[in-house]
Amino acid sequence: MASIKINHISKAFGDSVVLKEINETFQDGEFVTLLGPSGCGKSTMLRIIAGFEKPTTGELYFDDRLVTGGKTFVPPEKRNIGMVFQSYAVWPHMNVFDNVAYPLTIKKVSKDDIKKRVEQVLDITHLTQYTDRFPNQLSGGQQQRIALARALVAQPDLLLLDEPLSNLDAKLRESMRFEIKELQKKTGITVVYVTHDQTEAMAMSDRIFLINRGVIQQSGSPEEIYKRPVNQFVADFLGKVDFFKGVAENGKITFPQMGGQSIAYDGPLTGKVDVAVRPDNIYFSFDGPLLGKLETQYYLGDVNDCRVRVGDTLLRVIAPGYEYGSLSLQQDVRLAIREFMVFEDDGSLDEMLQIRT
Repeated sequence: MASIKINHISKAFGDSVVLKEINETFQDGEFVTLLGPSGCGKSTMLRIIAGFEKPTTGELYFDDRLVTGGKTFVPPEKRNIGMVFQSYAVWPHMNVFDNVAYPLTIKKVSKDDIKKRVEQVLDITHLTQYTDRFPNQLSGGQQQRIALARALVAQPDLLLLDEPLSNLDAKLRESMRFEIKELQKKTGITVVYVTHDQTEAMAMSDRIFLINRGVIQQSGSPEEIYKRPVNQFVADFLGKVDFFKGVAENGKITFPQMGGQSIAYDGPLTGKVDVAVRPDNIYFSFDGPLLGKLETQYYLGDVNDCRVRVGDTLLRVIAPGYEYGSLSLQQDVRLAIREFMVFEDDGSLDEMLQIRT
């Protein structure tokens, strides 16, 4: 297995700068996710790690081995990596065993070693019972596991995954998230995973690197980034959140667009602020400080997804599913907030001001 050290790497295509001065280290055995919107540079970074792209500046190391930088460039086939793409890219004329064995076959590994290593990786990926089947006899999830098994059979130091679940349906995506994470735990392999899906990133990662316009906005554990985003982009991209303009003064934040209603606040800032609230942190309360009118509610089984009109502002409230039916549309309701974030004028979070009420 291997660590990845990224030193001052940037990438430009002509006048378009895709990555701006990246300096990071991914630890040996770590599950790292490069997360961000389309065009942010995450797939370009993965392709540089794989050796499919050369950076404009900077150096890349696997452990202490320089693979990219200066006059050094190690081609992809000599980096000992496994890679899984968005498409399954399985051979339709080969059965499962032969698909998985293909990387060893072209390396002319002995038949006994091929059999042993393929059987091991088929067991890890839960494909043993499908050895003799062809791809058209398998589901999308099973075909994706073939691609994973084929990437692992050569015993790579790194496993690179480029949006591997985006072609699967929602239920299958969810189950595959946990299968990939369990597979990584069993093998101890270093994984770099690219996705624009924040749920995938939250469920699987040891660390998330959230990228926007070629710049890493924040890195950290899923909990750290979700609970303590460094700026409004991070807060907005990772999870559901609503932003409200307010004025902080005399121990409270007043919201002009909520009819001048306010919530208690003990932070040091005064003046105009942006308040960010996640809908699951707003709840119905008989003595809540905000008075509004219930406009809509959607029963989703485990949750009751509501919209409440407070002055000129529509607040989203994600309440427990069992509360559905206990409230009527256009009913006056009171709301309380259990946690919110206050952002300064430059859009950054003042970490002193993440308030629990």
